[in-house]
Amino acid sequence: MLLFYTGRSQSKLLNGGGSDEWNREHVWAKSHGGFGTAKGEGTDLHHLRPTDTTVNSSRSNLDFDNGGIPHKEAKGNFSDTDSWEPRDEVKGDTARMLFYMALRYEGDEGELDLELNDKVENGSNPFHGKVSVLLEWHSMDPVDERERRRNNLIFEEYQGNRNPFIDHPEWAEMIW
Repeated sequence: MLLFYTGRSQSKLLNGGGSDEWNREHVWAKSHGGFGTAKGEGTDLHHLRPTDTTVNSSRSNLDFDNGGIPHKEAKGNFSDTDSWEPRDEVKGDTARMLFYMALRYEGDEGELDLELNDKVENGSNPFHGKVSVLLEWHSMDPVDERERRRNNLIFEEYQGNRNPFIDHPEWAEMIW
């Protein structure tokens, strides 16, 4: 498998919490709303990705924005005290995952009402930012075949639903 932020290929068997192992990254940070790993927001495959454990820890619950200092282990990723910038190859993927989460989880069925906003440091509120930057990333890193295959697999084999921003990228600008 390819780890999301590093792009490093790694055996699926090296899963855990140790150095150079991988774990599950909630791209919409769990603490942004406090949904944990319960069914629904916490287990939705459209925003879960494998990441290096130490890189996942560095990203923590930071909002997304441009800038910061280069990450030592994850080349092309940057962070500062309030934000994380992923490598160019996954910027659009990141944006489309957050667009999906904000659209899918509206609080209608007992889940949280997740919303995008245009700021960082959202704390434990069910908000994620920075939407203006996410729209830029969405445009600069268009949907690729890997995203399409993953979207199809999640639909056909696991959840029975799709990320509409992979199928219809134009909807992001229409909504936000």
